[in-house]
Amino acid sequence: MNLRRTLMIACTAGSLLTAGSLFASPQSKTTQTTQTTTTTQTKPAVRSDVPADLAKDAKISLETARTTALAKVPHGEVRSEELEKEHGKLIYSFDIAVPGKSGIQEVNVNAITGKVIGVHHESAKDEKKEAAKEHKPSGR
Repeated sequence: MNLRRTLMIACTAGSLLTAGSLFASPQSKTTQTTQTTTTTQTKPAVRSDVPADLAKDAKISLETARTTALAKVPHGEVRSEELEKEHGKLIYSFDIAVPGKSGIQEVNVNAITGKVIGVHHESAKDEKKEAAKEHKPSGR
């Protein structure tokens, strides 16, 4: 009788384990994960010119100024950024490309106050003229 009782308990325990796996909580179930691959396009590198001697005088960070500039050009992507003295003011200048639009939007942000002090469109022709002027050796 003792053997019969042990056998009955073992069978009942086995049945409970099987039944328990059928009603297990979602946390104890093994889940299969699917790995997906996302293809990303590479964006053109941002040309950045922020001299350390000018950066130490700026009250606004480059990141904050960039965010301010991008708010003025919806869906734009920064192509170049620089910190410079222009007309006696310390400014961040951002060249921002707009998808579907030729040329760039130039946005200037005051590096002391963080306010936008200028927004204007430059055609591809204007950009080339400005680049040539910037790279022209000065007569010192």
